[in-house]
Amino acid sequence: MALALAAFAGAATAAAPTWPDTPLARVEALALLQTLNADLLSHPSATLTLERWCQAHHLADPPTVHARRDRDAAKLLPDDLRRALGLAQDVPVRYRSVQLACGEHVVSEADNWYVAGRLTDAMNRQLDTSDTPFGKVVAPLRFSRRTLSAQLLWSPLPVEWETRGLPPVGPRPLAVPHQVLQHRALLVDAQGRPFSALVETYTDQVLAFPAPAREHHGD
Repeated sequence: MALALAAFAGAATAAAPTWPDTPLARVEALALLQTLNADLLSHPSATLTLERWCQAHHLADPPTVHARRDRDAAKLLPDDLRRALGLAQDVPVRYRSVQLACGEHVVSEADNWYVAGRLTDAMNRQLDTSDTPFGKVVAPLRFSRRTLSAQLLWSPLPVEWETRGLPPVGPRPLAVPHQVLQHRALLVDAQGRPFSALVETYTDQVLAFPAPAREHHGD
């Protein structure tokens, strides 16, 4: 078990993005994070959205997102999410702690609480016995996503940059923290019944590709 936990933790320590610390790179990084945020908010499956992101930015070949599940993890369902699911305190829920990875890049770390009684027996068996991403397992429910909150955990631009000006060029690569974006959401089946509560934290690895190329034109 200790070896499994070490491997799970080690998977989250891929090299940080190495973007230059320039005003333009900071603006581009913010634009990319906002684009990813908008894509996640407009599609029900984070897994499929991340696969499209990985493909567009050449993070892996093939750009398939797979789950790395920590089977020993346990975490209580927060009270506000229990209320959002419409569950009494004595109703049990199951928990999955999963990293979503595209190649070697762990792009998301997710806490997922779900109501087994609102899934099919086949879905529950697959969730119990495999590391298949949750969204792919429950796809037959034709679910939709109800976002509770979406928060940028890091902005490349300082507060009031629009009046105080952009920061100067830095001597080192742009420092990107491990956690950059977080969503709290419910998954709701076709009948409008919530069956899963998610806290998804997106990592610096969503930017683990070279900064956009520049075109240099002669005078």
